[in-house]
Amino acid sequence: MANYDSDMKRYRMIYDIHTHTTFSHGKGSIEDNVKVAMTKGLSTIGIADHGPGHLTYGVKRKDIPVMRAEIQRLQPLYPDIKILLGVEANIINPSGTLDITEEEENMLDYVLAGYHYGILGEKPLSAALIHLVNWVSNKSGKGGGDSLRKRNNTELIIKALHENRIKVLTHPGDKGPFDLMPIAKACEETGTMMEISTWHEAPLTEELKKLAKTRVRFIISSDAHSPQRVGTFVPGLKRAMEAGVDPARIDNLEEI
Repeated sequence: MANYDSDMKRYRMIYDIHTHTTFSHGKGSIEDNVKVAMTKGLSTIGIADHGPGHLTYGVKRKDIPVMRAEIQRLQPLYPDIKILLGVEANIINPSGTLDITEEEENMLDYVLAGYHYGILGEKPLSAALIHLVNWVSNKSGKGGGDSLRKRNNTELIIKALHENRIKVLTHPGDKGPFDLMPIAKACEETGTMMEISTWHEAPLTEELKKLAKTRVRFIISSDAHSPQRVGTFVPGLKRAMEAGVDPARIDNLEEI
């Protein structure tokens, strides 16, 4: 088995835009994440708490302007790092719309989006059934699922990609069966990057091997839920290298 340790030491993460704070279910403040990002040598840190449609740990809509104001306060105090405000919006609506309004989006620097349980959206009964079946599928270890469920899940993602300006599709393939090849094509068409998550093992190495043959670009994210994890990228880079993904296709890595 190949040893990638020496190769991985040739790269560093230059920005991390998928981090969480106490505004959703992270453990630290915005400033806590900024401080750790600076110790990791990052040039940019992004705060992307969970979308407000999530029933249990979504950011409160009234807090989005509060977060914007906090970043405006912090930026002059930390001039050596760029501090951005985003959101990890939720995908569930058949129309493709996300759980943020246009007014809220205008307060943000970027939008991440991914599929999560705990969001009911436009059709609550349908969404609840989708989540239940996907959750049972994951817990049973039968992630492949039936073809209809996989097709429906995949269509939800593709519709959202085409209907929104999504910078990054988070942890693709997680929490249910998805066909990542047509999703990758939609990402190519919309200029959306696919995340290689270090919090969720998604995409799996076998899926990444297939995605390596596409033209999609990637980003590695810490998906930090505590400040200490900000800037974590090595597990994602190792998985990418094992799958044959050229590190030059990972947008937030830089060769040392």
